Amino acid sequence: MKVPKANAVALPFPSRNDKANTGGRVYGVDVLIARKFLQAIGEPSLRMVLWDGKEIAPSNSTPAVGMVIRNRATLWRLLTNPLLHFGDDYCAGRIEVEGGLVAFMETVYRAMAQTPNFRRTPDPAAYRRNQPKLNSLSGAKKNIHHHYDIGNAFYELWLDAEMLYTCAYFPDPAASLEDAQIAKMDLVCRKLRLQKGQTVVEAGCGWGALARYMARRYGVRVKAYNISREQIAYARERAKAEGLEGQVEYMEDDYRNITGTYDAFVSVGMLEHVGPDHYRELGAVIDRSLREEGLGLIHTIGQNSPTPMSPWFLKRIFPGSYPPTLREMMALFEPWEFTVLDVENLRLHYAKTCEHWLERFEQNHDRVREMFDECFIRAWRLYLSGCIANFTIGALQLFQVVFSRPTNNLVPLTRSHLTAPPGKS
Repeated sequence: MKVPKANAVALPFPSRNDKANTGGRVYGVDVLIARKFLQAIGEPSLRMVLWDGKEIAPSNSTPAVGMVIRNRATLWRLLTNPLLHFGDDYCAGRIEVEGGLVAFMETVYRAMAQTPNFRRTPDPAAYRRNQPKLNSLSGAKKNIHHHYDIGNAFYELWLDAEMLYTCAYFPDPAASLEDAQIAKMDLVCRKLRLQKGQTVVEAGCGWGALARYMARRYGVRVKAYNISREQIAYARERAKAEGLEGQVEYMEDDYRNITGTYDAFVSVGMLEHVGPDHYRELGAVIDRSLREEGLGLIHTIGQNSPTPMSPWFLKRIFPGSYPPTLREMMALFEPWEFTVLDVENLRLHYAKTCEHWLERFEQNHDRVREMFDECFIRAWRLYLSGCIANFTIGALQLFQVVFSRPTNNLVPLTRSHLTAPPGKS
C-alpha cells in the first residue's frame, strides 16, 4: 500500500523528449531575458542552456555548474518570481541542473547574497508579513501534519536508527550518523546537567528519541509533547518496546498546554515552527514550568539577520516555519528575566548531518518512488541540497542556548562537563 502523496507537488512531469513541452525556436528576446535573469540573481558563475541548446555563460570562464531550461514559459516564470518558480519548475522537470545540485545551489546563493534584491538585510517584519496567524493552535497542527505526517516509513528510509530529524553532533568528523546523533543527545543532557531522579519536560519531541535517551542513560522522568499523531504513535511503541513506559510519557498536545513543574525544560528543533509572534507565549510556558533551580535548553535552526524563508520552501516543504536570530530568541527569555548561560553554534554540524540524510535519501530513491512520485523526490532532493548549501555558506545557523533563573547559582563554573565521555558528566 502506498503512503498518501500528501506532500507531492501537483505539477506535470514532462519527458525530456516531449516536443509539446519545448519552447520552440530561441529568439533574441529569449537570450535577453535569460541574461536579465542571471543579472538579477547576481551573475553567478553558471551556464544557462536554453531549450534548443543555446548556451549563455559568463565570458572568459567555464562554469562548473549549469541549468537547462526546457521551455520559454519556464524562463519567463524564473524572471518574475525565481524564489517560487525555480523550485516548482525543477520539481516538474522543466529545469535540470548540471554539475551537482548542492554545488549549483551554493553558487546561486552566494551570488544572490551580494545583490540588492536578495541581500539578507534586517527585516523585523519578515515573519509577520509573509505568514500571519499560521502558528495558532489550529494552524500549527496543520503545518506539522503537512511535513511530518506523511508516513513514518518514509523517514525510516534515510534518518538514523533512532529517527532523529535534527542536527547531529560530530566530535569526530568521520563519525557515523548514528554515533553523531547519540553524541548530540548526550551533549544536550550534559548541558542540562541531568541527574537521576529529576523530571524533564520536552516541547516538540519528534519520534521521541531524546526523551528515551534521557530516561535510559540519565535515569530521569520525561514528559514529552508533540502534535504529530504519527510521531507520537511511533514514540509510544518504541518506549513500550524498550520498557520505558514508566519513565517517559508522550503527550499528543501543543506546547502551549504543558502543565506541571520540572527540573529541566528542553526543546530541540521546535522553535522553527513556533514563529516570533508566539515567543512570549512559549516563554510564559517555560516560566511556569521550570523550577527555581532548573535549567533549560533551546536547540533551533537560526539566522544572523531576520529574513523570511523562500515562498517555495514555505509552500511546499515547511509551512509556518521561520528560523530566528539570537536577538529574536531573547523574546523567550527577557520578559521573565531568564539568564542565558551558554550559546553554541553547530552550523557546520548541520551541513554534515544533511549530507548524510541526502546520501541515504538517494540510496533509497527507488523505494521513495514507490511511496510517492518523481515530483516529490525532486522536491525533497532540492530541499535537502538547499539545506546543505545554506548551512555551508552561513545563511543558516544552528543555535543551542542554555538558560536558567537569574537566582540559580548551582551552575557550573567551567565547561568541563561538556567534554566528559557520553553518559558521564
